[in-house]
Amino acid sequence: MQVREILARKRDGQALEAGAIREFVSGVADGSVGDEQLGAFAMAVFLNGMDDDECVVLTQAMRDSGRVLRWDEPALPGPVLDKHSTGGLGDVTSLLIAPILAACGAFVPMIAGRGLGHTGGTVDKLEAIPGYKVSPPPERLQQIVRETGCAIIGQTAELAPADRRLYAVRDVTATVESVPLIVASILSKKLAEGLDALVLDVKTGNGAVMTDREQARHLARRLTEVGTLAGVSTHVLLSDMSQPLADSAGNALEILEVIDCLRGNPRRNSLLALSRALAVEALVAGGLAQDREIAGDCVDSALDSGRAAERFGAMVTAQGGPHDLLDRPEKHLPTAPVVVSVHAEQAGFVTGIDVRALGMAVVDLGGGRRRSGDRIDPAVGLSGLVQIGDELVADRPLAWIHARNEKDAERVAVAVRHACRIDEHRPERPPLISERMEPGEH
Repeated sequence: MQVREILARKRDGQALEAGAIREFVSGVADGSVGDEQLGAFAMAVFLNGMDDDECVVLTQAMRDSGRVLRWDEPALPGPVLDKHSTGGLGDVTSLLIAPILAACGAFVPMIAGRGLGHTGGTVDKLEAIPGYKVSPPPERLQQIVRETGCAIIGQTAELAPADRRLYAVRDVTATVESVPLIVASILSKKLAEGLDALVLDVKTGNGAVMTDREQARHLARRLTEVGTLAGVSTHVLLSDMSQPLADSAGNALEILEVIDCLRGNPRRNSLLALSRALAVEALVAGGLAQDREIAGDCVDSALDSGRAAERFGAMVTAQGGPHDLLDRPEKHLPTAPVVVSVHAEQAGFVTGIDVRALGMAVVDLGGGRRRSGDRIDPAVGLSGLVQIGDELVADRPLAWIHARNEKDAERVAVAVRHACRIDEHRPERPPLISERMEPGEH
């Protein structure tokens, strides 16, 4: 089938046959499909959608456009599991979940992303650790996973290259929000890891990529259905991003918070609770636990015994980081020269938080990118962030600002104040997890 015919069929709202989708994706990967044709395809899908059958074929074709990891020679003594989040502020669950799952008998070859807009990226956070290598070759990735149980790296050119090219075109053609293309993009990269099961965290709220809850539910449902039809048991949680998930936002600051959590000193219950819930779903989906109660006991044991911390430390060392990071994080993680508190202009309760504005405040400090080539300052960010329902009494600040200089701190203090709504009445805190979706549910 000619590319023009494929485009015309999707333009007219017709379903594409499996062979046509595979042919088109092959052309995307080898360059025979031009950028203008790829843009036309993205717009046609954005306007007319794809059914589940089309989306499964697109996902599998994009997965197969590059290397797919194999774990059968020799076979691993446990399932290959992973987790993905649609992103938010203070979301370091991946850095907790990977070692927790490894401590429970799973193997986790996690391919993570960089920051996008106001959201922090797992890869950027790991690069705050001196020496940590985020781009090992696939053979080294597999060796680390076999030896330590988990590895977290950035996407390489060998994995799902068709997705890399399609995403770049979507970004400049205003089609990033297309649900079928989001589903295929997320799942193609994850399926290239050779997974047995996958758990996804779809966020909703003003700090999420999808701020509308019904849109987020629709995306979660499609991810569950398409992932499972593509051959990987896929569970999805719908979680809140109307306030920062962690106590801190900023690359080195979030690594330090992860270390505190692994060492038994969590600063924020929401971060630990969501990490635990996602790990439980992954263990059930991967067959390592018969039910969520048993899975929860396994997760708690991995944390309480220190086994999860040991796995995290082993992963960091295997990927080039310091061997004593967990014992002496202050020796290795960079710190900002200026640390100041920012206070509200009135007493009362925090009734709302503009999470996107806080994320952009971190970017303004240098902790994120405005353009793809920007350099990140790993030391800057925010800590001690308030939550909805907190009472601002005495010297309770809205946050602590970690900045490179006083001028940056003063500018960001204004943004932090504007991002927090204060009233005299205490509001109800939004639920952390609003819904769970698993294969077979409709």
